[in-house]
Amino acid sequence: MNLINRKSALKTLKSGLPIIFPTDTLPAIGCLPKFSRIIYEYKKRDKNKPLILMGSEHNQLIDYVHESAKEDYKNIASEYWPGALTMVIPSSGQGNSILTSKDLTLGLRIPNSYMAQSLLKETGPLLTSSANISGFKGSITAEGIALDFPSLEILGPVPWEKSSGKASTIISWKKSGDWRLIREGEVLVKELH
Repeated sequence: MNLINRKSALKTLKSGLPIIFPTDTLPAIGCLPKFSRIIYEYKKRDKNKPLILMGSEHNQLIDYVHESAKEDYKNIASEYWPGALTMVIPSSGQGNSILTSKDLTLGLRIPNSYMAQSLLKETGPLLTSSANISGFKGSITAEGIALDFPSLEILGPVPWEKSSGKASTIISWKKSGDWRLIREGEVLVKELH
């Protein structure tokens, strides 16, 4: 297993390679946004499935949110983040350069994980997906993930803090005050209309 610290993680990410790190839900594979294609290659992921942009705090992500959705973004972020909630929201002009969706939206999340937040504070936002080969259930331990991705570096120390092992809830913004549930997960969102 290729264990690394945050300093080495930043070096690896800048070289264009992804790393594996823990979150509060499922372990993630993440890369700097300009290198997003690499995650699709490692995961054997369908290019039509978008990635999620993770940050360490909601102010780190707000510039990626289109002006029309900023107020709703702030309201949901202040109530549910950090946590197991992903918001799919219209992208601002800044976000358009890193989009992996076809509809000018971006999935955003702040994990409730000390290790993930510490990493993201140092690296800036990362495009992420769950750390598994697409179509297969992945492991929630660093040791198990190392078997699926033997060449990738894994953020230490291990064992990681406990995670839920469940995917995040995903909600999508439609218009002011109007959200749709895309995937039910760990968080129950009461503001949906």
